[in-house]
Amino acid sequence: MRPTWADIDLSAIRDNVTELKKHVSPSRFCAVVKADAYGHGAVPVARAAVEGGADWLAVALVEEGRELRNAGIEVPILLLSEPRPSEMVEVVECGLVPTVYSGEGISAAAAAASSANTKLNVHLKIDSGMRRVGAEPEFAVSLAQSVIQREDLILQGVWTHCAVADDIDNPFSNHQLSIFNHVIEDLNQNDVQIKICHAANSALALNFPNGLYDMVRCGIATYGISPVQGWSKNISLRPAMSLRSEVSFTKIINAGEGVSYGLAWSAPKDTRIATVPMGYADGLRRNFGRRGGMVLIRGKKFPIVGNITMDQFLVDCDDTEVSPGDEVVLIGTQLSQEITATEWAEYLDTIPYEIICGIESRIPRRYI
Repeated sequence: MRPTWADIDLSAIRDNVTELKKHVSPSRFCAVVKADAYGHGAVPVARAAVEGGADWLAVALVEEGRELRNAGIEVPILLLSEPRPSEMVEVVECGLVPTVYSGEGISAAAAAASSANTKLNVHLKIDSGMRRVGAEPEFAVSLAQSVIQREDLILQGVWTHCAVADDIDNPFSNHQLSIFNHVIEDLNQNDVQIKICHAANSALALNFPNGLYDMVRCGIATYGISPVQGWSKNISLRPAMSLRSEVSFTKIINAGEGVSYGLAWSAPKDTRIATVPMGYADGLRRNFGRRGGMVLIRGKKFPIVGNITMDQFLVDCDDTEVSPGDEVVLIGTQLSQEITATEWAEYLDTIPYEIICGIESRIPRRYI
C-alpha cells in the first residue's frame, strides 16, 4: 500500500461538539455529517459527535441516513432537502426526519407514513433568501396547515438557511432572520405549534446570538475549521483531519531543468527534488504548486513545483537533505510548523469546505 493517508482525530470531533454545544446552550446541537462527514467518514464521525453530546445529525441524502441507521446510530437524523416522492417509503423505513417544502413532498410523506401505519415527524424549510430550495415565506402557513391536517404527519420543526453568515458585517443575515421571525409569528398566530425552530449553521451559531433558536446545525466547525476567515472567538476547536504521505524518491536536477507535465517550473539553480505519491486523483488541484502550495518535510515548509500529476507531485527541497521515507504533511502539524485546510483554500481561491470534501476516498482514513 502506498504511504499516503488521512488521520482523523475522533477525540477532536468529540471535543469540538462538546465545546460548540456549550457555546450554544440551551439550544439543541445538530452535527452535519453529510458528504461522508465532509470527507472524514460518516459513521465514525457520527458516533464521535453523539458521544460529544450531539442531539441530532443531519445529512443531505436518504442513502446517507440509511448508512447511519445500518451502523446502529439511533439519534434523530434530519434530511436537509426534500426527498423525491419515491424515496419517502425508505425515509419512513429508516426512521429519518425529512425536510418538506412542497405539496407533492408533503403528500408523499403522508402516504409513506400511512402505508407503514406510523406517524412521521417532518420539518418545513422556509426560503428566507438563499433562493436554493424551500417554501416561499408567504406559503409557510398553508403548507404547515397541510402537514398538521394529515393524521400521519407531525410538524416537528421549521427552519431556514442563511446565505452570508460567514460575512459577519453583512446585514443580509439579520434580514433573513427577520423574515424567519415573521414566519414563526404567522405560524403562532394561526395556531400552528412548532417544537423546534432552527436557522444557524456554524458561522451563524458562532456569531449571531439572535439566530440560535431551538437548535443549531454545525458542519465545518464540528471538524475544527473556522467558518469565518480570520475568526477568533473564545472557543477552542481542533482540526480533526490531517493529510500525510512520504517521500518516495529524490534526485538532484540541474539549474534550468523543467519538471513534470508541461515543464511549467524550472529550477533556478541545482536543487534537490522530492517525489510524493499523491496527485489530482486524490483530490489535489493540478495547479496547486503554481498557486503557492506548500508541504512540510522535516519540520520545514517547502514549495510544490510543477504541475501535479494524477498520482504524484514534486517538491523543491533546495539543498536540504531529504530521503525516501521522510514524512510529508499536506494538512496538519509537523514539529513546530502547521499547514491548514484554510491555507489551501486561500492559495486556490476557494473555501476550506471544498478542500476537505475533495480528499478522495482512495486515500485511506486512519482513526486515532
